[in-house]
Amino acid sequence: MADAAGRLSKLAEEVLGAPLPVRIRAWDRSEYGPPGAPVLIIRNRRALRRLLFKPGELGLARAWVAGDIDIEGDLYEALDMLSGLIWERGTAAEKPQRAAALRALAKPEIRAAARDLVALAGIPVPPKPPAEEAPKSHGPLHTLRRDKEAISHHYDVGNDFYELVLGPSMVYSCAYWESPDATLEEAQRDKLDLICRKLRLEEGQRLLDVGCGWGSMALHAAREYGVRVVGITLSEEQATYGRKRVAEAGLADRVEIRVQDYREVHDEPFDAISSIGMAEHVGRARYAEYAADLYALLKPGGRLLNHQIARRPLADEDSYHVDEFIDRYVFPDGELAPVGRTVGQLEDAGFEVRDVEAIREHYALTLRAWVANLEARWKEAVRLTTPGRARVWRLYMAASALSFERNRIGVNQVLAVRTPESGASGLPLRAREWRG
Repeated sequence: MADAAGRLSKLAEEVLGAPLPVRIRAWDRSEYGPPGAPVLIIRNRRALRRLLFKPGELGLARAWVAGDIDIEGDLYEALDMLSGLIWERGTAAEKPQRAAALRALAKPEIRAAARDLVALAGIPVPPKPPAEEAPKSHGPLHTLRRDKEAISHHYDVGNDFYELVLGPSMVYSCAYWESPDATLEEAQRDKLDLICRKLRLEEGQRLLDVGCGWGSMALHAAREYGVRVVGITLSEEQATYGRKRVAEAGLADRVEIRVQDYREVHDEPFDAISSIGMAEHVGRARYAEYAADLYALLKPGGRLLNHQIARRPLADEDSYHVDEFIDRYVFPDGELAPVGRTVGQLEDAGFEVRDVEAIREHYALTLRAWVANLEARWKEAVRLTTPGRARVWRLYMAASALSFERNRIGVNQVLAVRTPESGASGLPLRAREWRG
């Protein structure tokens, strides 16, 4: 037991067929691995039991959330080094590597090392998952009840905590950076204004903001463009916070914040709809319904701005699965789709898609800004939630920043029109006039 780090590193190297890219420091104070590399700290033997009983991403996630493992050094560098072992396991490039690892497990020396791991792990009892894990839901995906529960898990964790992470703008979606030197607040304001310009909002029009969050888009559109806004969210805490902001801004006559599902909106048609970072919660099974419902809620000539994270397409789309860490700890039941499918389903609903803008790099900058906010006020973040919850947010935001930087996922703004039978879209002849 005196050299747990060395024994663990050698086991990993035998299974992977290559040296472990990070240094390991174990609970017995032993260290092993490349000098100067980020250090993976294994604080106790319970971390090993988590991996034995839930091999792969979920076991690692539980160990991280519980504080059984940690990173010393640059978190982004460590996650980038480990990404092929954790977050890229489902890619085509990783399949041969995983197959080789499985073949290696049949070798006598690997079986001996695995027995060593079991001996290192100690008492063979599965540890209890950390409390921040979402309860496993049953029944059909994306019912009204199940979606509300999933949204509550992610968003009803305390408005004070989100203020700390997001900053004064309280915008929880990709900002739009005119320059990397801009502040987060400037970039979020520019994003909201860009959406308003793409939608060609004018005084007196009606806007539906689907997934309105804490009301930032609704406030900006009403204050700067004079429109009347209905904002809908499934989060009670978001709605309470948004209504307070609306009242304080003196815009209660122009902005209404509701706790309502998009499938329950039966208002008179709107001039425009914004859906910013919400469609990721809709799911494949409901996306056609989502597109059709938004189409029906628009007047002829009305415009939709759909701002949505996308994943890379797969050769076998049926093999797609949500990462276990994200599903259990971050966005239960969330699903990503390739941008091509999103555009196709909007067109199937009757929309004319007029513009698609990819802003992948912008989300990486946004996430790094949020991580910096969280790390700068870490003790306060822990006090406002729990140590486990704060660790979940730090890991998922840092890992997501890398995913955007490495083109594993992207984000797109799709502008679509309910073009009337006359064919007059109401959009300018000059492409992207909103650029000014």
